[in-house]
Amino acid sequence: MQTVRRRITEILKENGSATVAQLADILGMAQVSVRHHLDILVGEDLVDLVGVRRHNGAGRPSQVYALTPSAAKLFPQRHEALANNILAEMKASLPSAEVRGILQRVAIRNAQEAPLPEADQPLEERLDRVAEFLTERGYSARWELASGRYQLYACNCPYAGVADRHPELCTMDGAMIQELLPGSVREHTRIASGAPRCSYIINVVPLDAEGA
Repeated sequence: MQTVRRRITEILKENGSATVAQLADILGMAQVSVRHHLDILVGEDLVDLVGVRRHNGAGRPSQVYALTPSAAKLFPQRHEALANNILAEMKASLPSAEVRGILQRVAIRNAQEAPLPEADQPLEERLDRVAEFLTERGYSARWELASGRYQLYACNCPYAGVADRHPELCTMDGAMIQELLPGSVREHTRIASGAPRCSYIINVVPLDAEGA
């Protein structure tokens, strides 16, 4: 990120919000230049106009800017270390069957966030919805029909750096996909094992055949 814009995000992070005049004073820049950088940050969904600050005397109110939730990615995060430590403690303290049970319930919980399929939804439309749902959650998913069988691909691992140490997360993802797509789901490749993408071979049953 350009140095001035990086500094603006740091100031907003430290102070919560700031006006153009306050930013210009801290940066030692003209307000018109600060507005230019703010416009770029707003366009990148990193900063947003959150209100106005009125002055006691005459004059136009000052616009107030703050970071958006998306700006959290700009600052150091400890999610990976936290997840690694929690999983390590779980595996050290609990029987393996209990750990698997916890992750299975997490998989079900994650799958329940997906839109419910329609009763007469074509299979390929359902696969479209599942791929869209997974992509929204960071998997960069797509599917294809090759050699008479459906394959679902996850081209990104949202748990990179954690699944390498805890392959149980790969099993959890497989269980989630099994919940999303009734039928048989077989994991074929894993990013965590060195493959370029995770892939699943799926025999999808028609919706009207579920529970038959």
